[in-house]
Amino acid sequence: MPHPRRLPGLLMTAILLLAGVAMAADNGDGLRLQKVSDQIYAIVGPFGNRSPENLGNNATFGFVVTDEGVVLVDSGASYQGAAEIDALIRTITDQPVGVVINSGGQDHRWLGNGYFRERGARIIASKAAVEDQRVRAEEQLFMLDNLVGAQGMAGTEAVYADETFDDSMTFTLGGTAFELRRVGPAHTPGDSLVWLPEQRVVFSGDVVFVGRMLGVLPHSKSSHWIEAFETMAAFEPATVVPGHGPATDLTRARADSLDYLVFLRETVGAFMESGGDITQIGTLDQSRFSYLEDYETLKGRNTQQVFQEMEWE
Repeated sequence: MPHPRRLPGLLMTAILLLAGVAMAADNGDGLRLQKVSDQIYAIVGPFGNRSPENLGNNATFGFVVTDEGVVLVDSGASYQGAAEIDALIRTITDQPVGVVINSGGQDHRWLGNGYFRERGARIIASKAAVEDQRVRAEEQLFMLDNLVGAQGMAGTEAVYADETFDDSMTFTLGGTAFELRRVGPAHTPGDSLVWLPEQRVVFSGDVVFVGRMLGVLPHSKSSHWIEAFETMAAFEPATVVPGHGPATDLTRARADSLDYLVFLRETVGAFMESGGDITQIGTLDQSRFSYLEDYETLKGRNTQQVFQEMEWE
């Protein structure tokens, strides 16, 4: 139960989020701005796969405007995708992007780094994220060349963070405090949260998917992903800016991400205990989560991956 003194602020946050979601729904299939506050914005990319139209930016990004520059959370999947992100930021402020934080190792979290590095931005990521990026860079660039095309990927190079941290890092820019916390392995090994304690806003990266079914990948760790979500929830954020989908509150984030992860592990675990094998895993009923985008595409793959993960636990 929120403290009574927090209720007016929470009510205003809810109003802004509802307005932002409505704005996002009206602006087509590309990147859309969602206002969280006068200082904080989500950049909501489309669901679905990477494509020439979205330049690989099928994810949610975000930025914070300060008197000393903009802090951007995640740089996009390509040089040109980063330029589109920057153009949206320019519609809000003339302040340059001074800091870029990569929240993880997925392609759309970091392959736009080169664009912002050219313009003088500091780039920050966890050491685990950078290690993951280095391991998968060639694979990610090959995939994007096929999905986005050579024209859309022109200018894109693997550019890594010049400032890294092991478990946590704090800094202040323009009077705004930022706390970075590595919580991976979750969706990827180096997943990190960006927490603004004064505003009670968290940028979750791929720890949270909203409106879209999350994907459990070969390098994901579903058990630790649950712990990562619980670490985020312990902040008691008023607003969660997810890795996919619109900014929302903790209740919606929990329903679309944590509840599904817990369901997966409980259901797959019971299936394994009853003697089921991986060839039958597709028979599990996941219809409770059929409201999520990409349900048909991802449900089978997720159960297979969790089965394989739990075999070795």
